[in-house]
Amino acid sequence: MALEPVRRVGFDTDEPEEQEFKRLTAEQAQALRESDPALSPWWVVGLQCCAGLAVALLAWGVSGKASVGWSAGYGALAVIIPAALFARGLMSRFSSINAATAGFGFFLWEAVKIAVSIAMIAVAPRLIADLSWLALLAGLFVTLKMYWLALLKRPKPKQI
Repeated sequence: MALEPVRRVGFDTDEPEEQEFKRLTAEQAQALRESDPALSPWWVVGLQCCAGLAVALLAWGVSGKASVGWSAGYGALAVIIPAALFARGLMSRFSSINAATAGFGFFLWEAVKIAVSIAMIAVAPRLIADLSWLALLAGLFVTLKMYWLALLKRPKPKQI
Protein backbone atom coordinates (compact mmCIF):
# COMPACT_ATOMS: atom_id res chain seq x y z
CA MET A 1 0.00 0.00 0.00
CA ALA A 2 1.70 3.15 -1.25
CA LEU A 3 0.97 6.53 0.20
CA GLU A 4 -0.11 9.22 -2.22
CA PRO A 5 1.59 12.60 -1.93
CA VAL A 6 -0.54 15.15 -0.17
CA ARG A 7 -1.58 18.13 -2.27
CA ARG A 8 -0.74 21.27 -0.33
CA VAL A 9 -2.97 24.29 -0.60
CA GLY A 10 -2.41 27.73 0.84
CA PHE A 11 0.57 29.94 1.51
CA ASP A 12 3.15 27.18 1.52
CA THR A 13 2.57 26.06 -2.07
CA ASP A 14 4.80 26.97 -4.95
CA GLU A 15 1.90 27.15 -7.38
CA PRO A 16 0.32 30.53 -7.96
CA GLU A 17 -3.28 30.62 -6.90
CA GLU A 18 -5.80 31.84 -9.39
CA GLN A 19 -7.69 34.65 -7.72
CA GLU A 20 -10.30 36.59 -9.54
CA PHE A 21 -9.72 40.34 -9.42
CA LYS A 22 -12.59 42.65 -10.11
CA ARG A 23 -12.03 46.39 -10.54
CA LEU A 24 -14.55 48.57 -8.70
CA THR A 25 -16.55 51.15 -10.53
CA ALA A 26 -16.46 54.76 -9.34
CA GLU A 27 -19.86 54.34 -7.69
CA GLN A 28 -18.80 51.13 -5.91
CA ALA A 29 -15.58 52.77 -4.69
CA GLN A 30 -17.54 55.77 -3.38
CA ALA A 31 -20.01 53.47 -1.62
CA LEU A 32 -17.11 51.57 -0.04
CA ARG A 33 -15.53 54.84 1.22
CA GLU A 34 -18.84 55.97 2.68
CA SER A 35 -19.47 52.61 4.35
CA ASP A 36 -16.17 52.74 6.29
CA PRO A 37 -15.29 56.39 6.98
CA ALA A 38 -11.72 57.22 7.95
CA LEU A 39 -10.87 58.98 11.18
CA SER A 40 -9.25 62.35 10.51
CA PRO A 41 -5.94 62.87 12.29
CA TRP A 42 -7.00 66.49 12.84
CA TRP A 43 -9.96 65.27 14.89
CA VAL A 44 -7.53 63.43 17.16
CA VAL A 45 -5.31 66.54 17.48
CA GLY A 46 -8.38 68.59 18.38
CA LEU A 47 -9.35 66.05 21.02
CA GLN A 48 -5.83 66.25 22.43
CA CYS A 49 -6.06 70.06 22.58
CA CYS A 50 -9.28 69.85 24.60
CA ALA A 51 -7.78 67.28 26.97
CA GLY A 52 -4.58 69.30 27.36
CA LEU A 53 -6.47 72.46 28.21
CA ALA A 54 -8.65 70.58 30.70
CA VAL A 55 -5.71 68.95 32.49
CA ALA A 56 -3.81 72.27 32.66
CA LEU A 57 -6.80 74.09 34.14
CA LEU A 58 -7.45 71.22 36.56
CA ALA A 59 -3.81 71.17 37.70
CA TRP A 60 -3.85 74.93 38.22
CA GLY A 61 -7.17 74.79 40.07
CA VAL A 62 -6.19 71.91 42.35
CA SER A 63 -2.71 73.19 43.21
CA GLY A 64 -3.50 76.90 43.20
CA LYS A 65 -0.15 77.54 41.49
CA ALA A 66 0.10 78.87 37.95
CA SER A 67 3.44 77.12 37.44
CA VAL A 68 1.77 73.73 37.96
CA GLY A 69 -0.86 74.60 35.36
CA TRP A 70 1.82 75.76 32.92
CA SER A 71 3.76 72.53 33.54
CA ALA A 72 0.72 70.38 32.77
CA GLY A 73 -0.06 72.50 29.72
CA TYR A 74 3.49 72.18 28.46
CA GLY A 75 3.31 68.41 28.93
CA ALA A 76 0.19 68.41 26.77
CA LEU A 77 1.93 70.58 24.18
CA ALA A 78 4.78 68.05 24.05
CA VAL A 79 2.19 65.67 22.59
CA ILE A 80 -0.02 68.07 20.61
CA ILE A 81 2.66 69.90 18.57
CA PRO A 82 4.39 66.69 17.38
CA ALA A 83 0.99 65.11 16.64
CA ALA A 84 0.04 68.14 14.53
CA LEU A 85 3.34 67.86 12.62
CA PHE A 86 2.66 64.17 12.08
CA ALA A 87 -0.89 64.82 10.84
CA ARG A 88 0.33 67.55 8.50
CA GLY A 89 3.02 65.25 7.13
CA LEU A 90 0.60 62.37 6.57
CA MET A 91 -1.90 64.61 4.81
CA SER A 92 0.71 66.09 2.46
CA ARG A 93 0.62 65.48 -1.28
CA PHE A 94 3.96 63.60 -1.17
CA SER A 95 2.64 61.00 1.28
CA SER A 96 -0.28 60.10 -0.99
CA ILE A 97 1.57 59.49 -4.28
CA ASN A 98 1.65 55.70 -3.88
CA ALA A 99 1.91 53.01 -1.23
CA ALA A 100 5.71 53.19 -1.00
CA THR A 101 5.79 56.92 -0.35
CA ALA A 102 2.89 56.60 2.08
CA GLY A 103 4.79 53.99 4.08
CA PHE A 104 8.02 56.00 3.97
CA GLY A 105 6.13 59.16 4.94
CA PHE A 106 4.51 57.43 7.89
CA PHE A 107 7.83 56.28 9.35
CA LEU A 108 9.55 59.58 8.59
CA TRP A 109 6.87 61.68 10.28
CA GLU A 110 6.65 59.26 13.22
CA ALA A 111 10.41 59.71 13.74
CA VAL A 112 9.97 63.49 13.55
CA LYS A 113 7.13 63.27 16.08
CA ILE A 114 9.23 61.30 18.56
CA ALA A 115 12.27 63.57 18.14
CA VAL A 116 10.24 66.76 18.65
CA SER A 117 8.54 65.29 21.75
CA ILE A 118 11.88 64.33 23.30
CA ALA A 119 13.39 67.72 22.47
CA MET A 120 10.42 69.57 23.98
CA ILE A 121 10.63 67.57 27.20
CA ALA A 122 14.41 68.09 27.35
CA VAL A 123 14.10 71.90 27.17
CA ALA A 124 11.13 72.10 29.55
CA PRO A 125 13.21 73.06 32.64
CA ARG A 126 14.62 76.06 30.76
CA LEU A 127 11.24 77.25 29.50
CA ILE A 128 8.96 76.74 32.52
CA ALA A 129 9.84 78.51 35.77
CA ASP A 130 9.29 76.27 38.84
CA LEU A 131 8.62 73.25 36.62
CA SER A 132 6.51 70.53 38.21
CA TRP A 133 7.58 67.27 36.62
CA LEU A 134 4.56 65.48 38.05
CA ALA A 135 2.18 67.95 36.41
CA LEU A 136 4.16 67.80 33.14
CA LEU A 137 3.87 64.01 33.13
CA ALA A 138 0.16 64.23 33.96
CA GLY A 139 -0.41 66.53 30.98
CA LEU A 140 1.66 64.23 28.80
CA PHE A 141 -0.16 61.11 30.00
CA VAL A 142 -3.71 62.45 29.70
CA THR A 143 -3.06 63.87 26.25
CA LEU A 144 -1.49 60.63 25.03
CA LYS A 145 -4.54 58.68 26.22
CA MET A 146 -6.70 60.59 23.74
CA TYR A 147 -5.45 58.23 21.01
CA TRP A 148 -7.33 55.42 22.76
CA LEU A 149 -10.45 57.51 23.19
CA ALA A 150 -10.32 58.44 19.50
CA LEU A 151 -10.12 54.75 18.59
CA LEU A 152 -13.14 54.00 20.73
CA LYS A 153 -15.16 56.89 19.32
CA ARG A 154 -14.21 56.49 15.64
CA PRO A 155 -17.07 56.28 13.13
CA LYS A 156 -18.51 52.78 12.87
CA PRO A 157 -18.59 51.13 9.44
CA LYS A 158 -22.01 51.09 7.83
CA GLN A 159 -23.47 47.86 6.56
CA ILE A 160 -23.76 47.71 2.79
